Amino acid sequence: MNWVITPPPRPALHVEGTNARFPVRRIYCVGRNYAAHAREMGHDPAREAPFFFAKPPDAVVPGGGAIAWPSSTRALHHEVELVVALGGHGEALTPDAAASLVWGHAVGVDLTRRDLQAEAKRQARPWDTAKGFDHSAPVGSVLPVTVGRPAADAGIWLDVNGERRQQATLAALTWPVPELLAALSQLFRLAPGDLVFTGTPAGVAALAPGDCIECGIDGLPLLALRVG
Repeated sequence: MNWVITPPPRPALHVEGTNARFPVRRIYCVGRNYAAHAREMGHDPAREAPFFFAKPPDAVVPGGGAIAWPSSTRALHHEVELVVALGGHGEALTPDAAASLVWGHAVGVDLTRRDLQAEAKRQARPWDTAKGFDHSAPVGSVLPVTVGRPAADAGIWLDVNGERRQQATLAALTWPVPELLAALSQLFRLAPGDLVFTGTPAGVAALAPGDCIECGIDGLPLLALRVG
């Protein structure tokens, strides 16, 4: 192929316990999938239909580490999430069929420029600048389902500088993973390499330059990062 510019490298995640990599195709995220988080953001926690937004694949920060403070914000917030990595194709799926696409799981942080999101909401504009900026999707190593998977009631938590900020269990998900993926498959054809951020529990809060974040889900590799 005679490229007119050099193609950028494909984003990829570490696979736990190996030197293999999981290639990232698309990143889907779901909003308000824990009732307590819906309340803290000023919304009704009733089991409304899930809604989705996206991040670009190159927003991924494989394995965490140091990240730069993003431009144009004074309110960078953390949101720890279970991330599902897909290994199969499908559209208009049942929950059981959707669950069969899952290749592995990881811990992720949906970093959000909350001030830009609030302004976008106020003006009924898209969230792209608030959610899809550079380095906005740190993700830990992927644990293949052939090796293990988090329990349905696994704990999920996030600490900032050693202080617990977020803590819940996956049992508190409004839409469990199979139902969530089935709903997403009604809107998009899911494919290998897709990542799905499944929502964050209550406790989201602002970060400051120099903050150290450690987060985890029982049964999955930890994720740590430092805000530059």
